[in-house]
Amino acid sequence: MITLLGVGAAAALGAVARYVLDQYVRYRKPGAFPRGTWLINITGSFVLGLFVGLWTRHGLPEQVLTIVGAGFCGAYTTFSTFSYELVRLCEQGGVGKSLLYGASSLAVGLPAAAAGFAAGTF
Repeated sequence: MITLLGVGAAAALGAVARYVLDQYVRYRKPGAFPRGTWLINITGSFVLGLFVGLWTRHGLPEQVLTIVGAGFCGAYTTFSTFSYELVRLCEQGGVGKSLLYGASSLAVGLPAAAAGFAAGTF
């Protein structure tokens, strides 16, 4: 029951953090390219990698990993918005932007997760 409540509380924090960061990025850098979602997914990948590294190397309790991973990161990052924005960019004639968004999300997100994992295992 504690894990369930922890996941719920962490998800609430993750969702609010996602909303606030996305709005801030949109305010600072308006435009068609979804910079907010891109930044959120990259930083979320790093955070999840970091906690998996801490769990793997330093014995972080699995309950904490579940709360942070499924709760915070699950609500903070977003595959559905990422997918929607890819399609939206294509529909608006931004096929190049769509490809850049998708490719850069993977090209930067995977190393961010690896960097987080490395930091967590240090």
